[in-house]
Amino acid sequence: MSETTTMITAELVDLDLAADSKEAAARSLALRMAALGRVTDLEGFLADVAAREAQMPTGLEGGIGIPHCRSAHVAAATLAFGRAPAGVDFGAADGPADLIFLIAAPAGADDAHLTILSSLARRLMRPDFVAALRATTSPAEAATLIAGPSKPSNAGQAESGAPEATSASPAFEARVRAEPGAAAAPPSPAGAASGGPSIAGQAGNAGPGVGEAGSGGFKVVAVTSCPTGIAHTYMAAESLQRAAAAAGIELLVETQGSAGFTALAPADIAAADAVVFAHDVPVRDRARFAGKPTVDVGVKAGINRPAELLAEARDKAARGDTGDTTAPTPVERVDGQGGEGYGSKLRTWLMSGVSYMVPFVAAGGLLIALAFAIGGYGINEAPSVAEHFVWTESASWAALLFQTGGLAFGFLVPVLAGYIAYGMADRPGLVPGFVGGAVALTINAGFLGGLIAGLIAGGTVLAVQRVKVPAAMRGIMPVVVLPLIGSAVTAFLMFLVIGKPVASLQQALTDWLSGLSGANAIILGVVLGMMMCFDLGGPLNKVAYAFAIGGLATPNEGSLKVMAAVMAAGMVPPLAMALATTVRGKLFSTTERENGKAAWFLGASFISEGAIPFAAADPLRVIPAAMAGGAVTGALSMAFECTLRAPHGGIFVIPLIGNPLLYLIAIAAGTCVAAGLVVLLKGMRRPAPAATGAVTEAEVPVAA
Repeated sequence: MSETTTMITAELVDLDLAADSKEAAARSLALRMAALGRVTDLEGFLADVAAREAQMPTGLEGGIGIPHCRSAHVAAATLAFGRAPAGVDFGAADGPADLIFLIAAPAGADDAHLTILSSLARRLMRPDFVAALRATTSPAEAATLIAGPSKPSNAGQAESGAPEATSASPAFEARVRAEPGAAAAPPSPAGAASGGPSIAGQAGNAGPGVGEAGSGGFKVVAVTSCPTGIAHTYMAAESLQRAAAAAGIELLVETQGSAGFTALAPADIAAADAVVFAHDVPVRDRARFAGKPTVDVGVKAGINRPAELLAEARDKAARGDTGDTTAPTPVERVDGQGGEGYGSKLRTWLMSGVSYMVPFVAAGGLLIALAFAIGGYGINEAPSVAEHFVWTESASWAALLFQTGGLAFGFLVPVLAGYIAYGMADRPGLVPGFVGGAVALTINAGFLGGLIAGLIAGGTVLAVQRVKVPAAMRGIMPVVVLPLIGSAVTAFLMFLVIGKPVASLQQALTDWLSGLSGANAIILGVVLGMMMCFDLGGPLNKVAYAFAIGGLATPNEGSLKVMAAVMAAGMVPPLAMALATTVRGKLFSTTERENGKAAWFLGASFISEGAIPFAAADPLRVIPAAMAGGAVTGALSMAFECTLRAPHGGIFVIPLIGNPLLYLIAIAAGTCVAAGLVVLLKGMRRPAPAATGAVTEAEVPVAA
């Protein structure tokens, strides 16, 4: 019996799924899982499904929706299937989905689970399989179709649960590379070893022009990946393999799925004429493919238009277009899914720099704050501890902390610039970015100078990568040529062209913050407070935080007020959720009540992400409430003229805050406002009616 049989039964099939939204469809199918004990906490699981859905729509062309996730609330890997005659919108370009598969994998799913899930993903690419699901009238028959045939016992079958051979094309009967235990097609009659790379067109009965690997036909290597590594990864691989077999192309696919991956052999990459990346997460070890003609798209493009991608790869190879593939091209969303515009790319690059900078901010800022607490604000005038240090004097220890924190702070601008460039151009952009950041410090261009230097460095490297170079030079491009040219161009522009105007702008910003008072300060507090609470650690939150810590590089009364307001507002969402779950626990699921206990500490520590589980489960109520509370706290912190010299720490750095009692009042006021609004909004909602034929939620056991 196929292992998939244990994952789906007739009770997990609804052939008349009545749902008007993807959330309702997921809930209806999840209720069936919960009724069988496969899901231990319905709301917690649905929050994980929603979080995965927010990363990228799971609808596919052809009327298929595959919501899926890993979750700690899943007791056993499970599939539930629903057929929705009216269709449900899962974000596919061609319209609603009528075949909906809810895939639930435990947080620690082993390789056997991944094998089964990837097997389903591959079979969804078969028209006969999809047609049979649309035609069946029996839940038991549908479950049997999805489970697949019994596993053959012949020795040639991979022992790790490989799926049956596809019947669409004999040329596709080939060995498959995936990660250990991932789905594999059966080996070819020639005896290719199980677990090797997937090669379309390798079998002896392949079409004309297709020979054994290495025989001289057009060769392509591909990498597929998606955020969870469960479904889209393998569907894209399957789609590309079928298109390659039809086109007479030798294709090896590396599926970078959930259980890790087995890398393509260096010899296979070297022999390839072109590369196809179909991915929605960064390609791991991307530098292996440097110097190859490359097609770089989102994973859905690999599923929906594989023949076009392979044709593009062939055209690039014919033109000798060997762009350096060590630079990660932004992920493309195709077929109506909304491609990334320049604004989205810019945000991604800036967030890359800010994310790497934050640990330096936290370490350096807290060391400086501790130094002030021990030695007073005059400790900044202490002599170097390398020349004068008395082991028994607290002032010496305070000076050590202050000078160490100052050194860590000195890396802020170079790290920001370096990793903005890294986000744009990968490793070749790192050195030019750091050099540009160092120049920004030298000319007093500060935080803004670092931002611009990083963009210049990354853009320069990307531009040079587009230049065609002789094959003999490709090996030294990433380690010599690109860092050399990038550093020279960035330094020239920062020193002689735009550096001084940026430095003047930075000084103007510093002066503005210094004079910030009254209504202007309160309005800024409201805006920053709302930004901190909108996406809870996301781009807007990071922008507000980066604005605040940028002011700490040249601290004054205004910048210290901004830092205090930003931290106070960032503490509100988790504290508010903790308070709401305490005073009105019946409005929240068991998992949310447990998360609420942890949110007390997370909020007190200034970890805004502690509210994410609540926002993911109910964003339309939680996020507006949190923003209202953050706005109140930000405004009050500014009005009370609270100041903060530490960039992090929450209530644990209260002794370093100016007007600490009023600061706590501001945080408490915002927390109460946000908690009150959440309770009010949740209390007003009406329970959604259960889907036809579905188990009612009251019947679902929820883990205590």
